[in-house]
Amino acid sequence: MAKVTRDDVARLAGTSTAVVSYVINNGPRPVAPATRERVLAAIKELSYRPDRVAQAMASRRTELIGLIVPDARQPFFGEMAHAVEQAAAERGKMVLVGNSDYVAEREVHYLRAFLGMRVSGLILVSHALNDNAAAEIDAWDARVVLLHERPEAIDDVAVVTDDLGGAQLAVEHLLSHGYEYVACMGGIAETPLVGDPVSDHVEGWRRAMDEAGIPTEGRLFQAPYNRYDAYQVALKLLAGPGRPPAIFCSTDDQAIGVLRAARELRIEVPSELAVAGFDDVKEAALTDPPLTTIATDRTGMARAAVDLVLDDGIRVAGSRGERVKLFPSKLVTRRSCGCE
Repeated sequence: MAKVTRDDVARLAGTSTAVVSYVINNGPRPVAPATRERVLAAIKELSYRPDRVAQAMASRRTELIGLIVPDARQPFFGEMAHAVEQAAAERGKMVLVGNSDYVAEREVHYLRAFLGMRVSGLILVSHALNDNAAAEIDAWDARVVLLHERPEAIDDVAVVTDDLGGAQLAVEHLLSHGYEYVACMGGIAETPLVGDPVSDHVEGWRRAMDEAGIPTEGRLFQAPYNRYDAYQVALKLLAGPGRPPAIFCSTDDQAIGVLRAARELRIEVPSELAVAGFDDVKEAALTDPPLTTIATDRTGMARAAVDLVLDDGIRVAGSRGERVKLFPSKLVTRRSCGCE
């Protein structure tokens, strides 16, 4: 059976192939309602399926958006990826997802793969984007939007949340309960990274403590971002001497690990240990006790990133700070901090 072509649809609908194209692609020119109905009826009758590969070769762009995240197994990145997928679907696009696993070489691998597939744009959640990845982006002259993180090596438009202000708000709230001090569970990097949310969370903790006149020395603990490794760090911290009265965790996943360790060690939360996190993943409301945290607008951020990566004029002029779309953070109080 011969393959049905756009010419066949045009003949049956009594119109030109250009009009058929306008109906299929929803533009760029308007089509009269009656004509559109004839084209759609012809498409249905002939069971016509557009050749997306041929369309991509002609336009040098596919209907795809590339999304690279550090680890979609972590609830925050999983929820962010889902929000990007929903926002892309609203624009008639599909999303390809790659996990870098916090490894620079894997990030470059997915950059090359997605850009080589001529994606319509690339949304990058990068952990310390390196010069090789930045060079790869420049070589393809790609449309790239940075999401959640703002690495120093690249100057493309970024969509981020107020990580520093949100962390400071969480620590100030813990201190308002009267705890002597608040320890911080940061990331694994010894040197703070510019544009890294966890580095901003640690800086927000420091500011809140400094403004309260409370020393921070010896009260910052390094831990991986996921709950499983954070749980191991928390077991040693909470079982040792000088257990902190309160802990601010840079991610909710870390906080979930801390809560598990506290329960295993029979430490009551919040009467013996207060805990707060950052991100407000869905599980935060279901922990025991429910987790106080900082909420981020992942739906709004995802929609903004998709709109920016698809719309013309993305490479806007301006300083680094002017090229950042900043979303506010919001404190969500639950029982883990001492609130009822």
